[in-house]
Amino acid sequence: MTAFDAARTHMIESQIRTNKVTDERVLDAFARIRRELFVPEHLRQVAYIDEDLPLGGGRYVMEPMVAARLLQIAKVERTDTALIVGAGTGYEAALVSCLARNVVALEEDPELARRARAALVDHGIASVSMVEGPAPQGYRPRVPYDVILFGGAVAEVPSEIASQLAEEGRLLAIVKPGNGVGRATLTTRTGGVLARRVIFDAATPLLPGFLPKPAFVFC
Repeated sequence: MTAFDAARTHMIESQIRTNKVTDERVLDAFARIRRELFVPEHLRQVAYIDEDLPLGGGRYVMEPMVAARLLQIAKVERTDTALIVGAGTGYEAALVSCLARNVVALEEDPELARRARAALVDHGIASVSMVEGPAPQGYRPRVPYDVILFGGAVAEVPSEIASQLAEEGRLLAIVKPGNGVGRATLTTRTGGVLARRVIFDAATPLLPGFLPKPAFVFC
């Protein structure tokens, strides 16, 4: 067992299992995916700490415990098609690839997309389609999606992305409209109607393209 293997096992046992994650498929995904391949080289030795890891430009790899709880709530099935919005270097997309049939990873930063493709190739993952484009618009060529997951917090879920959710689909996002704590929110579509439910609190950083809109100030 390498040092990375030992750190990965410790992450699962001390960070993820202890935070109400019991789905063995989700735990197995975290055991299979080498997080060190998806972080900057200078951070590889701390790839498995329980923090959001910076990628530069205000972007982060999501804290493992938060990602695990979101994936457990999503109840990803082997027949599902998933969309990862703000995929960054592809870690969450790689995790979802262990659970779903197809994954579309949407990233608007060309350098992060390049690094994601390299990490996915290194990992031998072929079921993730890495696409580049404006994240707030989602990715219509592959709609509808059974699962939509945001790779960071958002001030609000754009209606354009919510409209790409399939019937009985699940959308997971950390919604953080102001300076307070973010809230992991599950959005489902049933009978064409969207319903939202807050699950837990999370301090996940905001994705740059999904910041709160400036408030009007009257003088």
